[in-house]
This record gives sequence, C-alpha cells and structure tokens, in this order.
Amino acid sequence: MAPRTIEPNPENASRAELETAAKAARSARENSRMRAIIALIEGLDRASVARIFGVEERTVRRWVCQFNRRGIDGLLDKKKPGRPRKIAPGRVEQCRAVLDDPKSAGRTHWTGVRFHGYLREALGVEVGYSTVIRFLHEQGFALKVPQPWSDRQDEAARQAFREQLAALTDDESVEIWFGDQCGVEGEPKPRRRWARRGEKTRGVYNGEHLRMNVSGMVCPRTGEFFALEFTHSDSETFQVFLDEANAALSPGRERQVLVLDNASWHHRKSLRWGRFEPVYLPPYSPDFNPIERLWLLMKAEWFTGFSTDKREVLIERLDHALNWLIARKNQNAKTCQIRT
Repeated sequence: MAPRTIEPNPENASRAELETAAKAARSARENSRMRAIIALIEGLDRASVARIFGVEERTVRRWVCQFNRRGIDGLLDKKKPGRPRKIAPGRVEQCRAVLDDPKSAGRTHWTGVRFHGYLREALGVEVGYSTVIRFLHEQGFALKVPQPWSDRQDEAARQAFREQLAALTDDESVEIWFGDQCGVEGEPKPRRRWARRGEKTRGVYNGEHLRMNVSGMVCPRTGEFFALEFTHSDSETFQVFLDEANAALSPGRERQVLVLDNASWHHRKSLRWGRFEPVYLPPYSPDFNPIERLWLLMKAEWFTGFSTDKREVLIERLDHALNWLIARKNQNAKTCQIRT
C-alpha cells in the first residue's frame, strides 16, 4: 500500500518567507529543503522535485512532514550537541605555548585534568576532557612516570664526557662497550597499566625481598650483549664478570673501551681489566649509558606482573630474559645508539 500523499501546508510560511529563509540558509542542505517546499507549493509533483534536488521521494516526504510540524524551523539543521571535538585553529598556538611552558601558568608540569581546567578557566577554551587528551597526543605528549633525577650534576664534566665519547666514537680502532648492574626482584614494583574506571588493580606483594643482580655490557655498534647473574654486586663479582667477558667476547677492534658508572667496585685498583680500558661516566649521569634502556625493556617485557618467592623461579625467568636480550642484536644496536 503506497504511503498517503502529504502536501506542504502553505499556512506555515508564505513563498516570500521561504525565499527569504532560503537566501539566509546556513548550508546548501537547508537551502535545498526550502527550495523543494517552494516547488511543491507551486504545484510541482514530488517525483520531479526529488529528481531536481537529487534525493529520494521519501526524503522529500520527510521534508514536508518537518515543514508541516514546525514550519521553517523544521527545515533547519539541528545544532550538534556537546563541545567541539577539536581546539579551534586560532587557539592552537596559544594552547601549545602554555603546554610547552607550564611555568608560564604557574605550574611545574601538566596533568590532563590540570591542563583541561586551565584551558577552560584561564584561556576560555571550551572543549571536553577527551578533546584535550587527544590534543596532547597530537602534540607528541605521552603519559610518563618521572625518572628520579639528581640536581647535583656537573655540567662541565658532562660536556667533557660528551666530547670524549664523540672522539672515541669517531675512532675506528675503538670498540665501545657500556656496562652496568641491574637488580631484579621477586616482587617488582607495579607498573602503570590501563584499567576500567572504578576497578581496583592489584599486584602481588608479600614482603619477600628476593633479589638477583645482573652485571651486563652492550656494544652499541654491533648490538652484542653479555651478562652474568649474581646474588649481589661487589669488587669480587665484578672481577669474575671481567674475566668471563675477556674469555667469551672476541675483540672486534684494536681497542676495547668499557664505559661504567662510578660504583666503588669499578674503581678498585686491584681490578684486572684484561683488554678492556675503563672510562667513567660523569657523576649522576645514567642518561649517557644506553644499557639503561635495555634494562627497562627487559623489565617491561619479562617482569611486568611477575612475582615469585622462590629463587630458582626468579633465576629461570631471568635466564630467559637475558637470552632474549642476547638474541636481539639488531634491535639492541638501534636501542643503544650512542647519543652525544
């Protein structure tokens, strides 16, 4: 059964009113609707109107129903609910400047909530929280846990080390290794994770202080990695590490330089270095040691959510993690690129 034919009610608006509204339409869609109603009032059949405006007849019928119910208002586009999904182009630079310099807003750093509140209250930017988070991602920001950092660094010593490292890197007779110790616990610290709002996230903690230490070294040029496991770190375990490294690793170049931090056992005069020449990092400068990135990767990959109160289980897990690092030579070379 064909739907009942509905004609536009001319009492809702005169042709002149429709013509005026069509000229003032905010969009081509609004203009088409009003011109279609005018054509129908003038006696044009619905099929012809649909063909002229490139729509289906049922669409024309819907326009007529809207016009009959609400007049010209029924032909207007509805306002979109909610806040805009993007920050207006004219305000982007202003928002970016405040984002890059929290001190200008009296802040030491930004959280999503604080930045959203500042945009609304101080700058008058009316956007939703999700839009602000999307803006942060678009500007290259990510949610991070601050790394503990000392304010007692010697910038002169750091600059001197940069120059020394650059000279060693340019010397093709030198193979540079970076060494360090890493502690792995049976109950590692919980890491950030995504979870639904309202749900509690828990990690196992029974107060067991089970710990293994790893002495390792990596060559950024080749990605080669070498490590030994110990229950603790001191000059004796470090000497064992040096002896095994000298025996296991084949010298790739004439000189073998080993860059280390300033742990007391690295400075013992009784150490037998073999073919390695020690070079020491400036105080409080772990950022110069690329092996730190490998430790972070290893812990994220193998010890997130892991817990045990048995040493043999921890050792087995650590064995797998170290073998994983040894096997990823090409990736290690990319991860441990020297930054001077």
